[in-house]
Amino acid sequence: MKRLILLSFIGAFMMLSSCKETSPHAIIKTDLGDIKIKLFDSTPRHTEQFITLTKRGFYDGLIFHRILKGFMVQGGNTQIRTEEVAAEIAENPAEIDHEIGEYHYRGSLAAARTPNPEKRSGSQFYIVDGSPVTDQMLDSYAKRSGVNYTAAERALYKQVGGSPMLDGDYTVFGEVISGMEVVDKIAAAPAPPNPNGSRPFDDIKMKIYIVYE
Repeated sequence: MKRLILLSFIGAFMMLSSCKETSPHAIIKTDLGDIKIKLFDSTPRHTEQFITLTKRGFYDGLIFHRILKGFMVQGGNTQIRTEEVAAEIAENPAEIDHEIGEYHYRGSLAAARTPNPEKRSGSQFYIVDGSPVTDQMLDSYAKRSGVNYTAAERALYKQVGGSPMLDGDYTVFGEVISGMEVVDKIAAAPAPPNPNGSRPFDDIKMKIYIVYE
């Protein structure tokens, strides 16, 4: 009898374990260290495209081609591989929802894009390095973009910093959960002076993996 009860308990535990939900994470490996990113399920198109391209090895060997300390580091330049994913990129509309509140806090992963009224995104991405943020700054950006920051969102911005001037214009689809010191190293890499960001003198290559946890 006790054995039957134990077996039933083990079976139930295994069923519960097998039903445990997992979330996709990206591991960006660089010569300066690894960056681990949780991908959001609230932005399914961007997350799915990023996962698909990563599994194809699209990003492997590409570089962080645009950095700006205190703002962001950008990678995934498509110039040499655009034809492979042209259709997928063209079908990737913006996923910007102020109700969700996924803004450009320090460590956020977002989709870079060329200027277009629909704010559609391609394969390039950036990670927010970020600077200190004040209520006055948030008031100014809120007036421009129409974003109404909650008290909690303001508190988070003031605590961790970020780049709120980008809110409402670019899709945020993930966040760094470990390795921000690597992002800081990339952002601080020697590069030609440029207020809009520039390519580091020494290439910082990437290789990306997807894991589920």
